Amino acid sequence: MTSSESSEATPTMGGPDGHLSTRPPRRGPGPVAIVIMAVAVLAAAVFAVLAVRHHDQRDALLPSSIRPTGIPAAVPTSLANLMSLSPIPGHPAPNFTLVDQNGHTLSLSSFKGRAVVLEFMDPHCTDICPIVSQEFVDAYHDLGMDSSRVVFVAVNVNQYYTGVAAIASFSNEQRLNTIPSWRFLTGSVEDLKSVWRNYGIEVEAPNPNADIVHTSIVYFIDPSGHERYLGAPMDDHTASGASYLPANQLASWGQGIARVARSLIS
Repeated sequence: MTSSESSEATPTMGGPDGHLSTRPPRRGPGPVAIVIMAVAVLAAAVFAVLAVRHHDQRDALLPSSIRPTGIPAAVPTSLANLMSLSPIPGHPAPNFTLVDQNGHTLSLSSFKGRAVVLEFMDPHCTDICPIVSQEFVDAYHDLGMDSSRVVFVAVNVNQYYTGVAAIASFSNEQRLNTIPSWRFLTGSVEDLKSVWRNYGIEVEAPNPNADIVHTSIVYFIDPSGHERYLGAPMDDHTASGASYLPANQLASWGQGIARVARSLIS
């Protein structure tokens, strides 16, 4: 028997009266104990996974009651959460000058005095851009008499189709031209990339035949030209890959855009 396996007791200070007490030396767990411990750890891990999954499922079923700070009072909390709406520092929106779907040269600063709802779209997009287009059309109708004080603007993110014909065709196909203040803006690739950088828009366009992957975000700009809110559009996909948004969410988005825009002109 080696010294490490000695059965002699080891003296320690541990008694309540301060006298020396004895306890057996610590030994490593035996084979049976190791198996038991492994089973216990595995059971705990499974329980933890199930608990987290249950927690996530429960949270998904419960409506969120957390209200982002600084959201317009006219926007309900559930709607703000649906839109991922958040206030941003009121910095002046970076100005730019581009050409609209009618061939007219316009600058962002020319819209001062009206609220601006600004997005970034691909005129050949078949995914989220048509959904946002429908939301814009709905928002225009929801604004009613206030619609003349709001401008709906999109900047082209497709560097392979920068001509006026491409953005005019998309505007017609998506019925965006039914919005009197609609402006789909394009320009040289250099000018477009400058706008993307200034607004934090990421664009991946490997070739003319590939889908354009880009940041989809809505800026709400007040009549003085300052950025006020951001929203993050959303969509879902069928098993075949087609994009869609449930009708109730689509309508809610339109109402939300209108409510935020109206809060900027009130």
